[in-house]
Amino acid sequence: MHRRDFLKLAGLSAFSGLSILGSAPGALLAADHQSPSPKGIASEAPDFSLRIAPMKLELARGRIIATVGYNGTAPGPLLRVKEGQRVTIDVRNHTDVPELVHWHGLKIPSDVDGAMEEGTPMIRSGSAARYTFIAGPSGTRWYHTHAIAGKDLRRSLYSGQYGFFYIEPKSEPGNYDHEVFIAMHHWQPHFVSMQDFKKGPPPNNGLEVMYRSASFNDKALGHGEPIRVMAGQRVLFRILNASATDEVSIALPRHAFTVVALDGNPVRSPQSLAVLTLAPAERVDAVVEMNQPGIWIFGSTDDDERAMGMGVIVEYAGQRGEPRWSKPQGANWDYMVFGNTAATPEPDHQFPLVFEKIPGGRGGFNRWTINGKSFPNIDPLPVQAGRRYRLVLQNKSGDAHPIHLHRHTFEITKFKDLRTSSVFKDVINVPRYQSAEIDFVADDPGLTLFHCHMQLHQDFGFMTLVKYV
Repeated sequence: MHRRDFLKLAGLSAFSGLSILGSAPGALLAADHQSPSPKGIASEAPDFSLRIAPMKLELARGRIIATVGYNGTAPGPLLRVKEGQRVTIDVRNHTDVPELVHWHGLKIPSDVDGAMEEGTPMIRSGSAARYTFIAGPSGTRWYHTHAIAGKDLRRSLYSGQYGFFYIEPKSEPGNYDHEVFIAMHHWQPHFVSMQDFKKGPPPNNGLEVMYRSASFNDKALGHGEPIRVMAGQRVLFRILNASATDEVSIALPRHAFTVVALDGNPVRSPQSLAVLTLAPAERVDAVVEMNQPGIWIFGSTDDDERAMGMGVIVEYAGQRGEPRWSKPQGANWDYMVFGNTAATPEPDHQFPLVFEKIPGGRGGFNRWTINGKSFPNIDPLPVQAGRRYRLVLQNKSGDAHPIHLHRHTFEITKFKDLRTSSVFKDVINVPRYQSAEIDFVADDPGLTLFHCHMQLHQDFGFMTLVKYV
């Protein structure tokens, strides 16, 4: 049973730096680590400034969400830079808890990556920090909080702290007419106890999260401005699943998505599909040829999720009438269609990693383990710079797990017992009771976080570190 189906039953290179900008000395600390300010940087104007602060988001008339966002918006502002550009970003924390920003999918040093576990300092309440790094690799990346939420559903990715970070390639083919960024998100989270229902996980399963609202960008379906297109246009959609816990399948009826990139990385075998499925933290870049004039609902294939607001109206020029929705055909999503059968290099070493759940029981939280241990009581994976490593992922739980490796891009070499190659990502969704294998080259020294991107999983043990030795 799919998780949502069950829940329905429940109703540079070497140059980098992070400098302290707080008003009081020593105002920004994490794990007793504090990065010094690079010489001459403090006096420079930043390329971007982000302010983390409480805000109110009007998803629809009368539906106002109290949350935390960047610069008073959710998603936060689009940060657009060029590949190889030296970027300086000032971040100020106007909340009452420590925060930090993770630059997801970028190949940057660990002290500015934005994960406390890697050594990036937390930004204390009322303080600020400056992140400086070289932007790369090119493609659709994103930024978001990497704070722990735990039992607090107002924090981390349950909130509005996320935004696109697009790195323009040095050579852009430009084979589209219009570009649209869409960040999908679930709102108004609440815990549910699985024992209150007749079907689903075993009776001792712990708390799960459900939502009451959803949106494409800052508006629920049917509210805000439609996406306006013209017949014959080629529209490039850059799509992000910024949900804290749930995967989303989406469709634009009678239109096909030609997928050109996964997690910002170009695919070698573009495919035209009727449905896109994105696990938390995944991105898909897809071109749609606008050849079906009308007014359409672009949104979740799940009726209940669309009713919560997961979608947007696509309106062709000169068209009138009510928005239309029709159930798409061919909804299967599979990484394998983007790969090939070419042989991949043999790794220098393999790490077998088994994922399991320890049920939390009524009113408790499930705990997650990797090889029988939960973070932080787990040994890091030792690697040596320049070598190729294979992570053999075995999911022995009834939940899918979107696995993210910080600061590195990996190649999928096996999925559901089938060999593949040439599919490069930074998140892989390992299905329930299935396995996968991913290869990466240890080419960015420093502590590197490896975790499930489901907030409820990573907060309760599903993390470890890769350590260069």
